[in-house]
Amino acid sequence: MATVLSRALKLPGKKSPDLGEYDPLTQADSDESEDDLVLNLQKNGGVKNGKSTLEEVLDPDSEVEVEVTKQRLSESVPDGYPAEATGSLEQKATSSLMPYLRTAVFLLTMVISMILVLVCAFLIPCPPRDLHNTWNRNLGQEAGGVLFPLELSDVNGDGLPDILLSFTALMNASVLGVSRPSVTVMALSGMNGSTLWSSHIPEETRSVQCKGLILTAPAEPVCLVTGTSKFLSLLHASSGKTIWTLNPAHLPSGTLAAPAVMLPDLDGDKVGDLVVLAIGETQPDLCFILVSGKTGNPLGGPVKYSINGEGKLIGPQAHITSRGAIYILFGFGNVQAVALRDLFAQARNRDSFPPVLQREEPEWEKRRSVNLSELIDIYSGGVEFLQMVTASDTNCSDLLITTKHSLTLLRGEDLEPRWNLELQDIHSQPAPGYFNADQTLDFMVQAQSNNNVKKMLVVDGKSGLPVWSYDLPCHMQESDALSVMTLERKSVFLFWADEMQPALQNLEPGPRNKHPGLHHLYLLHPTFPTILLDLTNVTDTVTASAIGINDLQKDAFYITVTTSPTSENQPGLLLVSKLSLRWAMLTQSRMVPLMETTPKISRGEVRRFLSRLKFIDFPHKF
Repeated sequence: MATVLSRALKLPGKKSPDLGEYDPLTQADSDESEDDLVLNLQKNGGVKNGKSTLEEVLDPDSEVEVEVTKQRLSESVPDGYPAEATGSLEQKATSSLMPYLRTAVFLLTMVISMILVLVCAFLIPCPPRDLHNTWNRNLGQEAGGVLFPLELSDVNGDGLPDILLSFTALMNASVLGVSRPSVTVMALSGMNGSTLWSSHIPEETRSVQCKGLILTAPAEPVCLVTGTSKFLSLLHASSGKTIWTLNPAHLPSGTLAAPAVMLPDLDGDKVGDLVVLAIGETQPDLCFILVSGKTGNPLGGPVKYSINGEGKLIGPQAHITSRGAIYILFGFGNVQAVALRDLFAQARNRDSFPPVLQREEPEWEKRRSVNLSELIDIYSGGVEFLQMVTASDTNCSDLLITTKHSLTLLRGEDLEPRWNLELQDIHSQPAPGYFNADQTLDFMVQAQSNNNVKKMLVVDGKSGLPVWSYDLPCHMQESDALSVMTLERKSVFLFWADEMQPALQNLEPGPRNKHPGLHHLYLLHPTFPTILLDLTNVTDTVTASAIGINDLQKDAFYITVTTSPTSENQPGLLLVSKLSLRWAMLTQSRMVPLMETTPKISRGEVRRFLSRLKFIDFPHKF
């Protein structure tokens, strides 16, 4: 373009070497192109002996003058150099270099853009989108193996929690068709239910733990599998391959009674350690074994106790007081505690402690028995469940103790009761969640009212008084209620019950459709306490459930494990299902009014509210 502009500014004619003027009667012609002239100038050194090289190589009839730039160039010409020759030289050089510079800049920009596109497309993984709102995965025949509470943890690194479960399936042992049980630990993708990995283990599984484990250096995702007899193994979460397995010889006269408990680093290898509870042939005989989280080897010998108690095994669980002292809680129908520093001293047979065990809690220590027993009595009498509950007014968790007939919340600092609530026939573990706006955890409790009817109630975590209750028909076996928190720091509660007809339909004449054996999943939001949302239904038996969080989309999904009913001689089919809560609420839920309200709540109002819900994980562990 610069060359064309230069040509457009030149006038045809013959140049007089003496006068520096054009002859309007003569048209100049050049045998050489302008680019050749520039190259010749660069080769011959530009100006020589007071004359421009341009003047030496140009034919006198050539076009070399640009009237537009003559005056400006003459101002910067040094003494002794002809102004016309210098001006022509600079104009020619500038005009010829501009296309090359523009081309170079254009090509460089294109190359950089292509590199950025390739980096984004191939080197930077795009975050996955959870497009599968619901899926079902049939795992085949199930032979009655132990199904522990589901573990949800991201094991494949896609940002979405995956499902870890264990089941006992039948497999053919020979060509004769003889079947034997095979215990499998499996990880399913939270995205689509596909199998990420599976591993066979020698005994039924009591638990699989993946969250919060720091048992390798450097830290990597791992899962700890605890069996029902003598099996304890650490696996790579991404592949299911074994890192270490506890030698069964360390449990010569006992079996593992409960899942392993995570502890801080006790042996100085910068990796967290474990404690397991083993029980002998007779119930009062039990022992604690400290296990290295890095190698799986015992940290000293077993520490044996003989305790009294009747009922369900409680714990063990680790509790950290406000002063940083660590106690292990356990019991049979009661709750007792032993200081971790005492276990460490007896297991290692020494009185020196690591820094993490230097502290004691005076309020707990004064509860030791009169005979100075190492065991501390916490609560006695028909304990069914023990839960650690994050307290809003202290850095120490409280203890929620559930019996068949009561709920009791103990202060974690001094074990004094905050409140006590008497109920009848509590048959499942309370579900913590935020029902009101006082920023204190509340609890959804299921209690049996009479045959085939259960009472659902929400207990205020600050006062211990019921703030919501309703009786629902239910023929399902015991199933825990669950909760998930929203961005507004309120929780939605989910539970199973039989089909409910809206309260207003009870006044309408005519027959109503009933579906015996159909179980429904209901959702309660504190903003609409007079309405339940019927999300989905199943005819199979629900054996386990869990809630996962999709952090990227601020959504939640509900995982259900069911077994289908079959004939008496055949095991049922094991089915794992996923249901997106937001999708279910907005597309297939049914409103079930519990009572008439004024003004009446419309479905459009509820739908607009639900469309704005965003789910998040609990900020505190409990």
